[in-house]
Amino acid sequence: MIVQQANVDDAEEILALQKLCYLSEVEIYSDYTIPPLIDTLDMIKDAFGKYFFLKVTKKGKIIGSVRGRISSPGTCYIGRLIVHPDFQNQGIGTKLMIEIEKIFHKCHRWELMTGQLSTKNIKLYKKCGYETFKTEKLTPHLTLVFMEKIRKKTH
Repeated sequence: MIVQQANVDDAEEILALQKLCYLSEVEIYSDYTIPPLIDTLDMIKDAFGKYFFLKVTKKGKIIGSVRGRISSPGTCYIGRLIVHPDFQNQGIGTKLMIEIEKIFHKCHRWELMTGQLSTKNIKLYKKCGYETFKTEKLTPHLTLVFMEKIRKKTH
């Protein structure tokens, strides 16, 4: 398992993996219009200009990815953590989270969001040290959970 920076040449493979991974969210929310499922190749390519992408490869295939960017001074926004269903529950998501936090090590706060019924995601993020700081009802069926991790101050 190799974690490394992804580049725009990986966009098509990342998009295909993203769509595969977010099908589990469709099962939870019965909504095929969530942004990760309607992203286009051009949208992913454009995101490479705004985000730092990481990928995990195994035997030359991308099996996981995450992206991050500075969203406000001192805060990194983390998005689209994905791990191929065949490789979930093997520590890959945790490894990606650790690595994206390292990339943005100058930040004192990392933020992400997920759906309130995405209990596997919430459990993973809590294990990584994230806590809920707000929720936002988007639709009758979807409430977003915003989570953050704040660097502990050292004296």
